[in-house]
Amino acid sequence: MRKVIAIIGSFFMMLFSLGCNHNSKTEKTVSLPVLPEAKKEHSDVNNETRKNIVFFGNSLTAGYGVDPSQAFPALIRAKLDSLKLPFQVINAGLSGETSAGGNSRIDWILRQPVYIFVLELGGNDGLRGIPLSETMKNLQLIINEVKQKDSSSKIIMAGMQIPPNMGKRYTSEFKSMFQQLVVRNRIYLIPFLLEGVGGVPELNQRDGIHPNVQGHIIVAENVWRVLKPLL
Repeated sequence: MRKVIAIIGSFFMMLFSLGCNHNSKTEKTVSLPVLPEAKKEHSDVNNETRKNIVFFGNSLTAGYGVDPSQAFPALIRAKLDSLKLPFQVINAGLSGETSAGGNSRIDWILRQPVYIFVLELGGNDGLRGIPLSETMKNLQLIINEVKQKDSSSKIIMAGMQIPPNMGKRYTSEFKSMFQQLVVRNRIYLIPFLLEGVGGVPELNQRDGIHPNVQGHIIVAENVWRVLKPLL
């Protein structure tokens, strides 16, 4: 019983940390993504033929606490390269990001063409108790911007969950919010990004909050199951 309680507690701590302000001195500084024309990778394939996969999210996407090459977006890139698929990955994750913050910077990200857009935001909103109507509005605006920029872009929504201390109704409605957006916009869904990782001590860093290297490997698999059919 103590072990179960410890695991659940660790899970709640992990989710709570997503709401940390990205200006915290203990957080790792995350640079905005480099535009495709400035990247000098994948010399075996002409860069002009590569399509962009953008990961747009918070500290989970940014890879807080691990080397950038060990975060799940980089693992996806490595898998694509190993399969010699003509895609390049752009990590647009920013620690502490909310849906409102994401909406304020989406225009900059869309300066580059986007083939697949992975939207991983909303968790921080839920942990701060922001009205779900506001979160849904911001996420919808981001989706609208992506579609307006290029109606052929494929959008994947990364589902998230919050601890029950926010209230049963709020928690339940928060979880279903992602599904509603997916159905409304006819986009794709990763049911729970941290499936198999949340609340498992050995898959998280010392703080029991952020996924460690092994945790990111599992998160990458969760993403790959939805991403692969769209390539």
